[in-house]
Formats: sequence, C-alpha cells, structure tokens
Amino acid sequence: MTLEVIAPGPFTTIQDLGRPGHAALGVGASGAADPAALRLANRALGNPASSAALEVTLGGLTLHSHIAVYAVVTGAPASIAVNGRTEPPYAPFFIPKGAAITLAAPPTGLRSYLAVRGGIETPPVLGSRSTDTLARLGTPLTPGMILPVGPPPATSLSVDVLPVPPPPAGDLHLRVLPGPRADWFTEDALRTLLSEPYEVTTQIDRVGMRLTGPPLARARTDELPSEGMVTGALQVPPSGTPVLFLADHPLTGGYPVIAVVETPDIGRAAQARPGQRVRFHT
Repeated sequence: MTLEVIAPGPFTTIQDLGRPGHAALGVGASGAADPAALRLANRALGNPASSAALEVTLGGLTLHSHIAVYAVVTGAPASIAVNGRTEPPYAPFFIPKGAAITLAAPPTGLRSYLAVRGGIETPPVLGSRSTDTLARLGTPLTPGMILPVGPPPATSLSVDVLPVPPPPAGDLHLRVLPGPRADWFTEDALRTLLSEPYEVTTQIDRVGMRLTGPPLARARTDELPSEGMVTGALQVPPSGTPVLFLADHPLTGGYPVIAVVETPDIGRAAQARPGQRVRFHT
C-alpha cells in the first residue's frame, strides 16, 4: 500500500503534529506549519488527528498511486487532478489504483495538505514522522520516493464538503501578545508594530519569515543572553525589522522578542505568501 513520488514540486515534506518534549536534546516540536489544516484533513478522512500527511508548498506535486484510496486537500486550495479529472479542495475524493495525482499552485495561501485515508506511515523518529528542516530529521520528498500508506481506519467517511474559507489573498490580520521583551523597545516601536503593515519577503521557509516595514527602535542596546524561543515569536534583529518564527524555529535566540503571535493564528501566519501584507493586533 504505497504512493510513489513522480515530482515533488518546489518543496514537499511529510508532516504530522510534531514531536514535542525533546528540547533537552536540541530538537524542536516541528510538525505541520498549519496544524489546523492538517487536523481538518485527518478529521475529514476519519484518520487519527496525528496521522501524517504531505505538506505541499505552492503545488507542483505529482504522485502515482499503487493503491485505491480516499484523499483530501486542505490549507491552501490547490487544484487537484486525478488522471486528468479535476477534484475540488476541501472535499474527500477517490484515487483509483494506478492513478496519477497532481496538485497545481494554489491561488491563495502557501501550504496545501494532501492527506490519504490511513495516513502516511514512514518510520517515526522520536515519536513523529515530521520532517524538521532545522534539526535535519527526515528529508523533503524527491522523485522516486515510496510513501507507505497505513490501513484505513475503522470509522467511515462522514463528510462530503468542508465548509471552511481559503487563506486570504489580501492583508493578513494576526493577533499578538506583547512581550516577553517588549520593554527592550521604545513605546513607539510597539505602537508601530500594531499600526503599520509589514510585508512578507522572499526569505521564507519552515523556520520562519523575514518581514519588511518600519523598523522597530530599541530602548536598550546591550546584548541579550540567548533564551528560549517559541513558534510565533517576533524576534527583532539589529536591522529593526522582525522575523516571525514558524514550525522549525530554533530553540533559542539572542535577539529580543517584541511580541508573539497567538496560537490560533499560527497556521494563518504560515499561509502568508511573499509580497503579502501582514497587520498585527492585540
């Protein structure tokens, strides 16, 4: 019961809900950059929430299925073709044995999640099948890679269409909590962060995204000892423009964090595309 990778697209990895609890080993949680989209895909197929799927960045993926299986695409709404037949995102669809499956680039959002009934069952590392690009656990998909698929769950399919909106094409609004180092910045810096738009640059990957916009002035210029980092942290290097950490972020950092994106908005942040504007709110 396998899928074969014909073309991986710009960047496709295997992701589940991650491997929390290994920071002492220098390994972050990693996992799906948009965990809500992964959970939604697994729920639609009757899989356990933690089942692994494919995180596809800007489409381009082509697979050959050696099994008959149901699948679904969530997150960025990539157009799907099964042996040339178009299937919509956000709705389970059937893949016959021997079929070719392709995902085109989505019109909005950055990361699509292709889940199959039974989940992707590559060997887990530290309790997870997720690819961590910073810790170099797992590898992105390459042509010819064989992906084992698990047995279908006992639960039946119960959803025809997932009534969820796609990621926005316009300004992306993200809620933040100020701190933990907001006191290292001037009062004007926090006001600027919460009132001015920032643009996503091309420097974006699973570790984080560099933003461009008004610089955030610091009130202190001394060095900050390295301290723990979390997903969603807005770390501000000497340039004054923030970097937003995503799923594969480093465990520690030496630049002050002016604010942290609230957990429910992490997945929405991970769908931002280069050139898209981001606005932060408390």
